[in-house]
Amino acid sequence: MLLKEKVVVITGGAGLNGLGFATARLMAAHGARVALLDLERADPSGAAAQLGPNHLGIVADVTDKSDCTAAAAAVLKAFGRVDALINNAGITQPIKTLEISGDDYDRVLDVSLRGTLYMSQAVLPAMRQQGSGSIVCISSVSAQRGGGILGGPHYSAAKAGVLGLARAMAREFGPDGIRINSITPGLISTDIIKGKLSEEKKAEIAETIPLARLGRAEDIGGACVFLASDLSQYCTGITLDVNGGMLIH
Repeated sequence: MLLKEKVVVITGGAGLNGLGFATARLMAAHGARVALLDLERADPSGAAAQLGPNHLGIVADVTDKSDCTAAAAAVLKAFGRVDALINNAGITQPIKTLEISGDDYDRVLDVSLRGTLYMSQAVLPAMRQQGSGSIVCISSVSAQRGGGILGGPHYSAAKAGVLGLARAMAREFGPDGIRINSITPGLISTDIIKGKLSEEKKAEIAETIPLARLGRAEDIGGACVFLASDLSQYCTGITLDVNGGMLIH
């Protein structure tokens, strides 16, 4: 098992059909103890219970620094350490440049970018004390190609910001034995696209992808397992594309 005895924190992890929960399932299968962080309405405790008795669900809003600090403290109290953080929480909004309001901008950037910073700040002291740790930041192919299929320009900006933040943190915390990397998913079949794309449109998009299909949540989960495990112990500051070849560069 690649993550035996490891403690993993996953933000935005309670949605049963989402990237976070798919990652949690894989990590639990590889021996990790998982703490799922999410908003109260997502029922993180119920989601954690589905993983088994050795996992934890915590209500936390990643845009609130005190919530992030309290969540990290709860994980440390329960498990004694934090070995990996998956910064997965994010929201999207399908509007164009001239339609983006200040509130829209703040809402999208706060979750993806501020949330990534705040939760990383919350776990980094414990990782530094341990002399080890892995942080995985979920960005998006839209940050690389300049726009996605569903997200607006402010979503692309938020996800591009995640890449810059992760690389800067990787430089800063590498000497402490902490690795910080990013994943850029392509179009993944989760609840975030449910009802927004017809089956015909999905098939049309799949025809443009070299691997001839949309991604599955487990595809991102597998990449997270790799980056959280010792298999990637000489990887930091990287951007791992998981898009089926949608963007080859």
